[in-house]
Amino acid sequence: MFTLPYMDLGMDTRRTTRALATEAVHAGRDDLAGLGLHAPPIDLSTTYPSYDSRAEAARIDAFATSGAEPDGPPVYGRLGNPTVARFETALARLEGTESAVAFASGMAALSAVLLVRGSMGLRHVVAVRPLYGCSDHLLTAGLLGSEVTWTDPAGVADALRPDTGLVLVESPANPTLAEIDLRAVAHACGSVPLLVDNTFATPVLQRPAEDGARLVLHSATKYLGGHGDVLAGVVACDEEFAGRLRQVRFATGGVLHPLAGYLLLRGLSTLPVRVRAASANAAELAARLADDPRVDRVHYPAIGGAMVSFEVHGDPHEVIAGVRLITPAVSLGSVDSLIQHPASISHRIVDAGDRRDAGVGDRLLRLSVGLEDVEDLWADLDSALGERAGTPARPEELAGAEG
Repeated sequence: MFTLPYMDLGMDTRRTTRALATEAVHAGRDDLAGLGLHAPPIDLSTTYPSYDSRAEAARIDAFATSGAEPDGPPVYGRLGNPTVARFETALARLEGTESAVAFASGMAALSAVLLVRGSMGLRHVVAVRPLYGCSDHLLTAGLLGSEVTWTDPAGVADALRPDTGLVLVESPANPTLAEIDLRAVAHACGSVPLLVDNTFATPVLQRPAEDGARLVLHSATKYLGGHGDVLAGVVACDEEFAGRLRQVRFATGGVLHPLAGYLLLRGLSTLPVRVRAASANAAELAARLADDPRVDRVHYPAIGGAMVSFEVHGDPHEVIAGVRLITPAVSLGSVDSLIQHPASISHRIVDAGDRRDAGVGDRLLRLSVGLEDVEDLWADLDSALGERAGTPARPEELAGAEG
């Protein structure tokens, strides 16, 4: 169990650390009792009054210099919001970093990181496949002026160049759930920042900053929100990098709405309970799928978690069409279970050859396991898999269905 340093806010306590489950409930809320509140307030203001324009100018100049959050009252919604700041504080506490910066989506968060490094003339990125399909596409297409070298974890050190600004990995990876020795990769990076996409694991299962990652990325849409009703991204990092990210966020406008910040803070309070319960379901389903003759291969990470990927002997599209309790949909990390065919949806944008080389085959299905009763989930999967065992679909059937 992770224990976290306790923030001394004048409270009488004998403990110097708080467990992750406690921090998930209380981080970002430590001042509420002093304000006479129990639930965090939602600040929907876009602008804030100020009668001292000289002081306002000085605060804006300070932000332009360092990107540090302005002292005193808020200035403008694009510069920062108190409700969003509560979520950022809480997530940084859970990931064990100095700061966190929230964005309108996970892709906006990744884009901001690339823009920060690119603005310093460090446009080269070293990356390990598989990544989330849109992350792969953003790098491969060079949409932000970046250049990418794809490698395996053992090749990271040799792939570095003088203009390398970032090393990017995802572990467990989307959608194969492949795991990487983060400490070894961080060592190979030297002085180049390592960014770890921690969306699948969450800080409940791993905290990459403890293994040497400078940047920890989340699509907060997934487990951090946890209920399929908020779109967001966040980067946990040191304060120096956070300042640069805030400047990019202010300039580009990829801000998180205050209501989303509120929902994410609320989602964090149940994150440990949700992840552990869903992980128990996933481990049971992975075991049953591994013993099923209709399934060719099961991918389930050693770290655990609520994601399972499996390759079927038959037509994966028939499985998608056959579920009734499980929802066939993109995304993951919700309280209900979702299933999708990565080669058709989440990784469709990746070149087919690159996709297959990364282990994302045409018969692979990705299952995000929720909080339903595991027997009900298995009954639905069992029915969707059908009666046939070991009867593969023809390649032309798969290709036609993918279109």
